[in-house]
Amino acid sequence: MKKKTPQTPFSAKSKRRRQNLPPTKPKNEDVRSREYLTPAEAKQIRDAAKNLGRHGFRDWVLLMMLYRHGLRVGEVVGMKWDQVDMRTGKLHVNRLKNGDASVHYIEADEMRALRKLERQYPESPFLFVSERGGPISARTVHTIVARAGVEAGIKFPVHPHMFRHAKGYQLASKGVDTRAIQGYLGHKNIQHTVLYTKLDPTRFKGFAKD
Repeated sequence: MKKKTPQTPFSAKSKRRRQNLPPTKPKNEDVRSREYLTPAEAKQIRDAAKNLGRHGFRDWVLLMMLYRHGLRVGEVVGMKWDQVDMRTGKLHVNRLKNGDASVHYIEADEMRALRKLERQYPESPFLFVSERGGPISARTVHTIVARAGVEAGIKFPVHPHMFRHAKGYQLASKGVDTRAIQGYLGHKNIQHTVLYTKLDPTRFKGFAKD
C-alpha cells in the first residue's frame, strides 16, 4: 500500500487559506455577451429608474448624464454645481484615470432637468446627493443601474460603465471623427477610442448581400 505523504504545517496552512478565499469573480464574457448598451436600452433603463424609489428624478438625471457625457462613476458622483454653467449651457467635465478635461454642451432638456434638480437639493455643492446630504457613493450608482436594468427588462446584468461605452459606440455609428470622440471621452490614448470604431457596423453595410 502506498504511503500518504505527510502534510507539512505550511501545506496545511495553504490549503486552509485557499478554502477561505471568496469565490472567483466570473469573467465579463461569461455574464453578458457585450459590454455596452444601445441608445434604446440606455433610454429604457433611464426611464425605469425614474419610476423607482423616492429619488427617481435624481437617478434619472444621473443616468442621463452618465450616457450623454460618457461619464465614469467616479466622475459623476464627484460632479459639483460649479462645473455647470447655467448661463451658457456648458458643462466642465473633469476626467479620472489621468484623462483630459473637456467642456461639453448641455442640451435644452438636460438643462431644464438640472435646474429642477438644483431646486430639490439647494444646500449641497454636489449634483447628486444622498439622504445624508453628501455626494452619493459609487456603490449606490451601481445599485441604481442594476435595479433599473432589471425593471427595464434588460436580459443581461448591467453596470454604470456600459453607459460610457454606449456613448462611444453611438458617436462612432454617427460617423463622428475618432479624434473628436477621443476628446469628448477624455481618452489619453486613442487606442482606447478605436475600440468603438472597430465595432461600428456601418462600414460593413451591404456586405451580407448576395
